[in-house]
Amino acid sequence: MRTYVIINSSEVDGLAFDALLETSVDTLRYSVDGTKTFVKFEGVTPSFLEGKDQYTQEEIFPILAGSEWYSFDEV
Repeated sequence: MRTYVIINSSEVDGLAFDALLETSVDTLRYSVDGTKTFVKFEGVTPSFLEGKDQYTQEEIFPILAGSEWYSFDEV
């Protein structure tokens, strides 16, 4: 099952991309204000994400469709 975790942008340097479905910092999507991003993984929670809120695909999609993550000015 695919799991999503929202993190602060300041935490990007501590990510181990070999444990994530993203391949590098260049493949991350950021919030409109640039303060947050999210990562996804499958299987066991990577240790650097333990204790953080985790979301299913059904839970994360409405969040990412909100104004914090999507600017209608971009369309």
